[in-house]
Amino acid sequence: MSMGDRIGFYPGTFDPITLGHLDIIRRALIFMDKVIIGVAPNSGKNPLLPLEMRLNLASQAIAAAKIDAGRVEIVTFDGLLVDAVARHGAGVILRGLRSNADFDYEAQLAEANRKLLPTVETVFILSAPETRLTASRIVREIARLKGDIHPFVPDIVADAVKQFLKA
Repeated sequence: MSMGDRIGFYPGTFDPITLGHLDIIRRALIFMDKVIIGVAPNSGKNPLLPLEMRLNLASQAIAAAKIDAGRVEIVTFDGLLVDAVARHGAGVILRGLRSNADFDYEAQLAEANRKLLPTVETVFILSAPETRLTASRIVREIARLKGDIHPFVPDIVADAVKQFLKA
């Protein structure tokens, strides 16, 4: 990537990465040269999967979805989002929106991030109708209760989560 490339930073816990996340990444690559997936440890959200597993599953899910892996980078970040965005040279924060409630919350975050780093803009991508109801927290709860998460995540992720929970 050279100076002037359009680099988007897509933050989240990706616990686990869902079909909705992959849809946002795929669609962001329509107008971004590169998407950096920023995986946050976020121990405050009581993650189901260890950080290293979330990183590996994100990489495997991108490959399985046939998303151009050469234009996607997966990193971890902790601390302020704007610091990670600046460190990775991104000019855009990418966020998926599922509902009006998401918009209200995300608009507040976008304004705070704009005050902290005025050179970065937040771009919202509406979730596709078929993934609009998919939230990682719901997927985690279904998985914890031994339900089938295949409708919400790539098969490779569903199978890995099932194996992880058996251990």
